[in-house]
Amino acid sequence: MLGGPEMIILGVAILLLFGGKKIPELMRGLGKGIKEFKNGQEGTEEPKVQKEV
Repeated sequence: MLGGPEMIILGVAILLLFGGKKIPELMRGLGKGIKEFKNGQEGTEEPKVQKEV
């Protein structure tokens, strides 16, 4: 497992690579991916809602 110093170094590296504005988008996408993965394992699927433009 990663310890405290390794996590800090990793966080700084991610911040430098992607910038502060891009990180929330990346985390949102990661969260959606994890949610879809869990739903796929359970065999459930949420109904798709189409947005009107």
